[in-house]
Amino acid sequence: MRAVLLKKIELLAPAGSVEALNAAVSCGADAVYLGLKNFNARLRSANFTYAQFEDALRSLHSQGRRLYVAVNTVFEQREADRMYQTLKYLSKSGCDGIIVQDFGVVLMARSCFPALKIHSSTQMNVASSKAANLLSKEGVTRAVLARELSFEEIKAVRANTNIEIEVFVHGALCVSESGLCLFSSYLGGKSANRGMCTQACRRLYSRGGGSGYYFSPLDLQLLEKMPALVKAGVNAFKIEGRMKSADYVGCVVRAYRLALDVILGGGGDAGEEEAVRGSIAKAAELLKNDFARQKTVFHFDGSAGGAGEWLNPMRDGGTGVKLGVIGKVRNKDGLRLALIKRTVEDAGKVIPKAGDSVRIHRADDSERASHKVKYVENETDGAFWTDIPAGFAAGDSVYLVSVKEMSRRWAPLLQKDKDGKYASRQPGFEKAPSIKFPPAKKETQKCFPEGLYVSVSLVEDMYIAQSVKPQALILSASAGNITRLLNERKPLPFKAADTILSLPPFFAEGELAFYEPALDSLLEAGYSRYIVNNLAHIPLLKNKNAAIVCGPCLYTFNRFAVSFLSGHQLNFFVTPLENNRQNLERTFAVNERGGVFVTVFAYPRLFRIRASLRDSGDLYDFSEFSDQRGEVFRLVHEDGSSSVIPARAFSIVDKIPFLKYSGFKRFIVDFSGPALRKADYRAVMKAASEASVLNGASRFNWKDGFFQAENDERRPPAAGGH
Repeated sequence: MRAVLLKKIELLAPAGSVEALNAAVSCGADAVYLGLKNFNARLRSANFTYAQFEDALRSLHSQGRRLYVAVNTVFEQREADRMYQTLKYLSKSGCDGIIVQDFGVVLMARSCFPALKIHSSTQMNVASSKAANLLSKEGVTRAVLARELSFEEIKAVRANTNIEIEVFVHGALCVSESGLCLFSSYLGGKSANRGMCTQACRRLYSRGGGSGYYFSPLDLQLLEKMPALVKAGVNAFKIEGRMKSADYVGCVVRAYRLALDVILGGGGDAGEEEAVRGSIAKAAELLKNDFARQKTVFHFDGSAGGAGEWLNPMRDGGTGVKLGVIGKVRNKDGLRLALIKRTVEDAGKVIPKAGDSVRIHRADDSERASHKVKYVENETDGAFWTDIPAGFAAGDSVYLVSVKEMSRRWAPLLQKDKDGKYASRQPGFEKAPSIKFPPAKKETQKCFPEGLYVSVSLVEDMYIAQSVKPQALILSASAGNITRLLNERKPLPFKAADTILSLPPFFAEGELAFYEPALDSLLEAGYSRYIVNNLAHIPLLKNKNAAIVCGPCLYTFNRFAVSFLSGHQLNFFVTPLENNRQNLERTFAVNERGGVFVTVFAYPRLFRIRASLRDSGDLYDFSEFSDQRGEVFRLVHEDGSSSVIPARAFSIVDKIPFLKYSGFKRFIVDFSGPALRKADYRAVMKAASEASVLNGASRFNWKDGFFQAENDERRPPAAGGH
């Protein structure tokens, strides 16, 4: 029985380096996932050269193991050739599949390289069977579910789809709902959707009553939940950690391998259940040596309505075992020594030895550094002296991140490739095929007339918006707002025919019970225009008398992504807020721009949290906070969720004449997020009508675009503008 089950459930491990690959294989991973030097969501890890990749692939296949390649970033239109070249190379390589976020990669792979198996990344934000089934029809063979789901939601997805399901079971979490974080991008163009996340959420922030690491989540650990997930029919268990050390990968893989083998070999009697409990207990002991953050089951038990179970604002976002705080510093024999004082919570913790590695964090979180210990001197009160690098002083915290005696040399997987068999293999310089999609027909454009549209969060905001009438009003289609619309007895300032409903970007299986009948009722009430922001929304509105716009959270950074979505009867598109002018114009030809909405003013949701922090006590009893540079942000609470937005708005309202000249005719002024005030509304609408600059506003990425890291190991010719 065990041998049969082992073929059905896969333990999938990260390989951010050759050493981590060796550790994963040595400790029993069924498969590994890795990235090449571009187009993957961990560009800051070492990643693999083409020669290393092909060597790893051959070695893994010889052992009956699998290798998946992460191609899980969005690509701009100018990068279409490079993406095509990468996919062609991977198709020829014989890899076991690719992990993707961009709908354009799905279309390109499916149409040009059908031999490639496609797995949807967690960044694609698949949280329901509706989304999973749509992807299955598009040729995707496995869905990596969003990490914000409860066990009941995972079970419901499994019960309503035939696609393979993969679930994260261990490792770092994002505070944001999967694939919806713009924070790092907003702070400097280093987009999480482009593999350049700077982990801004884990920084120290200040508010009126103090400071804390308010948005730095604990690490996921679902070891104890594995029997339930196996029984539910999950096909693959994924360990996060392509930025982690080989020791970490080896430790975690060994622990989950130990537990999973016993679970899969069990037959269900009392003795076998006891064996499963024993294996999980042993595995849990092993995981105490992973030197990661505190652990959480996150939303698994369906009880993460507040932050207490998975956020600890009093502990910084770094990994490792806290050793203590620097009390004072002195020099001895050419070393800079620090006295590490213990706090109550640090009592009983280990003391490092020479050869161990520590990480020091400045108290103001302005700098962090790793350091290999050379000297340790114990004090009688539990404190100890150890050497530290320059730049750190009293009050800074010290963490143990690895110990010398645990480090080991893993059996090497790669061969030396003496004959250079793989060294010359790499992608070619072919051009991607031209891609077409039907522009919005003139008769359908009448559903969305040219002009200025206004977006708001609340029904109450509609009364303010009527003071300067837009072409139409866009209202967030939260459960609360929908209930108001269907039950409001007095007339609203905007009729149903003048209102567009924007559906929520995160859409889990549990939302279906409310939204399916609610949408039928809304359509009957005359609400016939919608903005969809999740793949699940598309089948919900299929074959109904509705006019649909593709929202900014269904990312369309290239023509292939636009074509994928237009294949689902989406002919109108709100360009993503991260986009820039040059890429927008490359993506849509002049005759296609009639179907494009450009957001010219917004308070971008930098990240969205699937929990109400308002319910988490005094620690989150604030509406504004700031970073070390003094930039101010706002914490906004909505129906069962919270968002962070900048205090400074994004604005290109002064660019409206230029945009019109370029062929764009539809614009959105987005006030969703903060509480709307009439004076602010009228001022922005006046600036939009006059095309005047809004002082103090941000341009986001509009002019400069994404931060560019030249990390491809070759330099191809300039991409064509397909």
